Amino acid sequence: MAHPTEDKNFRLPTTLRPRRYAATLTLDLDAKAFSGQQTLDLEVAEPSKEIILHAIALQLGDVTLRVGGEQRKPASIQPMPASETVVLRFDAPVPKGAATLDVAWTGRFTEGLRGLYQAGKVAATQFEAADARRLFPSFDEPAFKARWALSVRVPKGLTVLGNGPVVKEEQDGALTKFTFQETEVLSSYLIALVVGPLVGTPAQDVEGVPVRTWSLPEKAHLTRFGQDVALAVLPRLQDYFGLPYAFTKVDQVGIPDFEAGAMENAGLITYREVALLLDPATAPLSVQKRVAEVVTHELAHQWFGNWVTMVWWDDLWLNEAFATWMAFKIVDQWRPEWRMWLDFDAHRASALYLDALKSTHPIHGEVRNAGEAGESFDAITYEKGGAVLRMIEGFLGEGPFREGIRQYMRKHARANAVKEDLWNALGAAAKQPVEELATAWVGQSGFPLVTARLDGRTLHLSQRRFYSEPGVESGEKWPVPMVLRFEDGGGVHEQRVLLRDTQASVKLEGSGDVKWLTANAGSTGFYRMAYDKAALEKLAVNVKALAPSERISLLADQWALVRSGQASVADLLDLAARFGDEEDDSVLDELVGRLAYIESRLVDGDEQVRFRAWVEKLLGPGLKKLGWQSAPGESDRVKLRRAALVRAVGGLARGQEALAEARPRVMRMLQGDRDAVEPNLLDSAVAMVARAGDTALFETFLSKVPNEPDPATQRRYLMALTGFEDPALAARAQKLLFTDTVKTQDVASFVAGLLGNRTGREGWWKQMREGWKDVVARTGSAPMLLRRIVEAMGILRTREHFEQVQALLKANPVPEAQQATAQTLERLSQDVALRERCTPEVSAWLKKQP
Repeated sequence: MAHPTEDKNFRLPTTLRPRRYAATLTLDLDAKAFSGQQTLDLEVAEPSKEIILHAIALQLGDVTLRVGGEQRKPASIQPMPASETVVLRFDAPVPKGAATLDVAWTGRFTEGLRGLYQAGKVAATQFEAADARRLFPSFDEPAFKARWALSVRVPKGLTVLGNGPVVKEEQDGALTKFTFQETEVLSSYLIALVVGPLVGTPAQDVEGVPVRTWSLPEKAHLTRFGQDVALAVLPRLQDYFGLPYAFTKVDQVGIPDFEAGAMENAGLITYREVALLLDPATAPLSVQKRVAEVVTHELAHQWFGNWVTMVWWDDLWLNEAFATWMAFKIVDQWRPEWRMWLDFDAHRASALYLDALKSTHPIHGEVRNAGEAGESFDAITYEKGGAVLRMIEGFLGEGPFREGIRQYMRKHARANAVKEDLWNALGAAAKQPVEELATAWVGQSGFPLVTARLDGRTLHLSQRRFYSEPGVESGEKWPVPMVLRFEDGGGVHEQRVLLRDTQASVKLEGSGDVKWLTANAGSTGFYRMAYDKAALEKLAVNVKALAPSERISLLADQWALVRSGQASVADLLDLAARFGDEEDDSVLDELVGRLAYIESRLVDGDEQVRFRAWVEKLLGPGLKKLGWQSAPGESDRVKLRRAALVRAVGGLARGQEALAEARPRVMRMLQGDRDAVEPNLLDSAVAMVARAGDTALFETFLSKVPNEPDPATQRRYLMALTGFEDPALAARAQKLLFTDTVKTQDVASFVAGLLGNRTGREGWWKQMREGWKDVVARTGSAPMLLRRIVEAMGILRTREHFEQVQALLKANPVPEAQQATAQTLERLSQDVALRERCTPEVSAWLKKQP
């Protein structure tokens, strides 16, 4: 009979639980190998002859079970590769009660960016979702929380960071042994270790909690901003949750090569360097906001995820959606002038895009094994989850929502929870039917398209599921909490409606003619809007009366209707033409994004040239009025508006005047003039100049990549190398993928850059297909990077491309990216159909323009 551990969907039995790990690790950084010994305190609920632990590529040595005053050796030790476990079998059942297991083992560093791995000069761990088993024989599922008492032996002279503070440091022959304070109860995926020649900021206390930010020595000058963010937001998080921070310290450390953006290990948060380290004097505001958001996201996890933990990965959203929503909320409190919720709208757009596919998944969906858990780290779990929480908070009210969160935290402290526990707490606090609202949005895929028709002061609403593929229909409906905002002779009004049925009519409060109406006020709802022709025209004529978030939604929803065949691209372009004097940077970003898609996919040849000229005519005057040089005391809003206009006129429209302005500025910047290019223009200016650049400029960027300490600047030069449109230089960039110039963490982005290069695309795509195994190998089998490689192929444009992608992924399936494969193929299929459908329409529209 097959043993259950031969099944990759195998879950550990709950009749045996760990209570405490006491482990000592010895690391050989030169040999990339380790050995370990641990004493594991167990609680046995039912007698059994087997103890099953998770372990991948670990060689177990001496194993001893101590129970009832006697010692037992296992009769057999059997690895089960399919379930990533090892089965210890004993001749007699292990009795109910307490037991202790002593285990010795050896292993090697992981080749890739998970488990314990080498990142340049630093050795670091990354265990989420299920890679603690690559370093420790352990109960590597989130439900098995235990205390961890760790010691680490490493060569002298290195900094060693763990979840707790070091309580003892002693010489042990040629090694130094560091012993860490025992942790609170934690799931195995939250354990972390970082070793290397790191330096940290001085410790600064937040209500008794020491906070430090760490980096390699040459990057120490870039740690201040991330440190200041942590100091600012930690008290705000403690206040929101009504609970003190639980994990004795906060260490933040930049890792030179890192798969995700960051990881919320308790007390030791690890980051990709670009998500933590920056110089605020030279960093674009977008980079500063991103670092602040990521730092706050990870600190929010110390409560949501670390203190109260999901039982299994199907409730990953309980961690990620809350941390996503909370990060924007807290940073918005700290820096209201940053208008973080408008940035959130841009994040939410990626979830709306993904959730309009047939291949989407619910926020809470079935996860059968750890491998499938890895695919849940996507825009549905994070951004849709965060958007739905924001929508529920808007329905319940800020005060009751927070009280429900506090109750949930208190009740499930140090333990595990499921989604129903949260709904119960929120419902009790708000005295509202939260479960009805939440179950529909969290348990059901997709979202509604709400149509609105205004008849005098009666608003007729209807809903059906929105699909981005034309002609697809299904019968789901949602309880849709809507906020209507409209203007009449009495002024501007807001009115709340819960649309439960497929159709409803709403009598608008007030009297007189309705001048305009938006049915998603503040864009807080996770749905698309379609207005009848008269209502849409009223919005277009009065577009300045709408809030920036509402103007963004108006454009985004119209574009979604074009994609789904429910609106014409000509009507969208007519609407876009009304935004020529738009002054809000976030609205301009949305506008430029829509126009950039049309330029890159829906026009070719002479039509492409004409479209660029139209964009330059629309938005060029705004850039000329502002100029490229910022004035003393200029606001961030003006700087960001200039940046959006440079992207439009220089990047999208390829305006020659803009290029002529950018080129000498970039050259002066490369020679050390920090004031030559305003920081918010750097990404666009460097990309524009690279696109038209020569061999000398290519060499300059290439020489700067390995030695640039600032991670955002280093990434800017690296990605610029993918943009050179001189065919010989495009070919040179393609070869760089297989060199040390491109770190593992940057492989997927670099591939996407190469696929986006218009002169190099066909050659690279051919090379990519022929050398697919080599491209995949460059990811180090990191699941997140593999998914992004698959997703990058969505950049391709034609039906022939689509058929080639389909054939490639059929012949070479990527098990770690099954969802990403289905979603990429579906999206690319729709993009190709949209191109074939809309290209003639764009051409006809352009011919009518003066």
